[in-house]
Amino acid sequence: MLNILSKKEVYMFDYDKYKAKLINDIGEKRYKHSLRVIACALELSKNMKIDKEKVKLACFLHDCAKYNEEKYLKELDVDLPKEVDIRNSMPVVHSFLGAEVAKKVYNVKDKDVLEAIKYHTTGKENMTDLEKIVFIADAIEEARSYPGVEDIRKKAFENLDEGILACLNHNIKYLIEIDSFINPLTISARNYLIREKNG
Repeated sequence: MLNILSKKEVYMFDYDKYKAKLINDIGEKRYKHSLRVIACALELSKNMKIDKEKVKLACFLHDCAKYNEEKYLKELDVDLPKEVDIRNSMPVVHSFLGAEVAKKVYNVKDKDVLEAIKYHTTGKENMTDLEKIVFIADAIEEARSYPGVEDIRKKAFENLDEGILACLNHNIKYLIEIDSFINPLTISARNYLIREKNG
């Protein structure tokens, strides 16, 4: 699967330079997940007018802060946005923090890439195509096996917005079932797609 990273990058991002750092931070298992997310995202976006280099880079680094939230919160002195209540939203902290880690540790300057990393867990209303691709590819890459993933995967490849809506619905239902906090951005993302769907 490494061949998906072998092309000379437009943004001069040195994947070889940062591979060891990323694996050290997130582990081999999560790194392989990131490669599968890249592969899924490229397949989803193959007929879209979207910068594939941005797709690859955002997917490569989407989990760069995972498992190291406390470390990077201290090291980078990051002020997380008001939507991130650390006490109630720890599972999504890595995505918002990840945008800062990608910028300050991995030297990513592209705003589109950073925004896609930031919202890959919660989603948000009126997502860009890049944000949509990273969000849904993370949820449906080939190793994902949670109940309902096959239906979400099928919908995503038929209609990206329908797949994202199905994923958001699944996530919200699950969070309600376990009596967990639902980030308001996730609710906004779902409501936006419903409004768009209903015209």
